[in-house]
Amino acid sequence: MAARLMIWGAVLSLLADQVSKYLVVHWMALDQRLRIDVLPPILNFRYGENTGINFGLLGGGDDAARWILIGLSLVICVALVVWIRRGKHGHWMMPLSAGLVIGGALGNVADRLLYGYVLDFLNMSCCGIRNPFVFNVADIFIFAGAAGLILFEGRSKNPA
Repeated sequence: MAARLMIWGAVLSLLADQVSKYLVVHWMALDQRLRIDVLPPILNFRYGENTGINFGLLGGGDDAARWILIGLSLVICVALVVWIRRGKHGHWMMPLSAGLVIGGALGNVADRLLYGYVLDFLNMSCCGIRNPFVFNVADIFIFAGAAGLILFEGRSKNPA
């Protein structure tokens, strides 16, 4: 059961990421238009090529950094698979959360392999605060999965 939840979470999040990137970046031609205002300022599409990690950290276009980030992502995915398969989790949401992280990470790995960078297109601002950063659906799944791994972690919180 745990392995199935992890696999479904990974497959669905990977597909959602790759389909959203194809539709927005290629089908809607965001790569040519560079910006599409969807529901300003709350939701906008802005074309971005991220060679680093979140918010462009460690970016610089270096090919060695690209392969290091691919390797690191794959190591994290393997570690999560091993951890879930060993049954070291309590709540049923743990394998699903691990799957979301894995699928999101693999979505960004696919981009790095296909393009040499991660395609980003989501930009959200609100309440008078302008957000200059762009991200993608994979980033949402990675964040949600990591939050789930923290929130549903089964160890006792008692200091005794």
